[in-house]
Amino acid sequence: MKDQLRGCVKISAEGRQLYRFINRIHDSRICCFGQYCRKDVFYGEIYRRDLPHVTEMAEELGIELKSREYRTVSSVMLRYRRRIGLLIGLIIAFSAAIYFSSVVVTIDIMGNTTVPDEDILAALADMDIKPGTPLRDIDFHICENELRIRVDGISWAGIRHTGNRVVVEVTEIVPKPEMLRDRVPCNIVSSHEADITYTSVLDGMLMHKVGDHVPAGELLISGIVGYGNGNTYLHHARGEIRGEYEETVTFSAPRAETVRVPTGRTKKQRHLRLFSLEIPLYIGSNDYDDFNETYSESSIGLFGKELPIGMNSTYIEETEPIVTEYSDAELEDILREKMFLYEKNFLSGDTVIISRDIQKKLTDDGMSYAVTYRIEENICESREIFIKDRDAVPNGR
Repeated sequence: MKDQLRGCVKISAEGRQLYRFINRIHDSRICCFGQYCRKDVFYGEIYRRDLPHVTEMAEELGIELKSREYRTVSSVMLRYRRRIGLLIGLIIAFSAAIYFSSVVVTIDIMGNTTVPDEDILAALADMDIKPGTPLRDIDFHICENELRIRVDGISWAGIRHTGNRVVVEVTEIVPKPEMLRDRVPCNIVSSHEADITYTSVLDGMLMHKVGDHVPAGELLISGIVGYGNGNTYLHHARGEIRGEYEETVTFSAPRAETVRVPTGRTKKQRHLRLFSLEIPLYIGSNDYDDFNETYSESSIGLFGKELPIGMNSTYIEETEPIVTEYSDAELEDILREKMFLYEKNFLSGDTVIISRDIQKKLTDDGMSYAVTYRIEENICESREIFIKDRDAVPNGR
């Protein structure tokens, strides 16, 4: 280790006064080891600090001296002593390695399926278990008990750390199975005022036939069924009743609209993220009156793990509000697109559009469509049967 710090130099010397040169080295008490002669050439190893003195003696005696320094810690530091940036980088890297080995860097959660990671991480943060917290300040046993109390749905929790990685293992509470409600006594009523076009009863008593006109809320299939023996039974009414009805929807579009158009001027602001601290890497501020922002994050990974260090970037694009006026043809295109989206989102599936009647209205401010749809669909809606004393009515099904 001392040789690594002091530095060693291998020398070779030849000349007419070679032996006198060797004696001068010995008389000067210079530490020279590994000495040997071969074909009138002297070889040996000395410390770097003695090289100037040996070189001076060789010049006095006319000796041709060659030297080569071994690669040691001191030689590397001496070679790069003028590279301040590299030295600072090494110091920072060494300091960061020591720092990150003693604090929480990553948190891994295992065993949860229904409880979100965000809820567990929020509870851990309240207990001061988060990236940047010194590991020596964490009482893992107490935190395990607190985590079960703070987060609903956890029956057991275990917290441990391997290096700077905290591992949280949880066992979730097994919920009670959901009670099936397909046997709860209920009626089926009409969800719209409609003309009945189709009936199909699976359970219960049909109250209307095809062709009847029923108001909204009218009883279609009764879950209370009486039999010839005088007994009454409660059923979970089931079936499909389809009906036709009309529905009017109004779509409108303004003649003029303010649109934000990019001007071409942009800015990019970056922040260095170190745990929860954000360090700005830009000068100045955003002086745009009207703009759009796009935010992005990038993190540094090590061995497949994401470190709490990264770069946050904000892309700012200046915009200018411009008033755009639409022609009658453009307004009609906008309204038809709104109609298409409405029918796609609300009148799809088993709903059948029989007809649509469009009433167009044009004003100085814009255009509107009053669309009357003739629709056929399943108009069944379940309503539970509530009774004060369930035992008063026998349930035969």
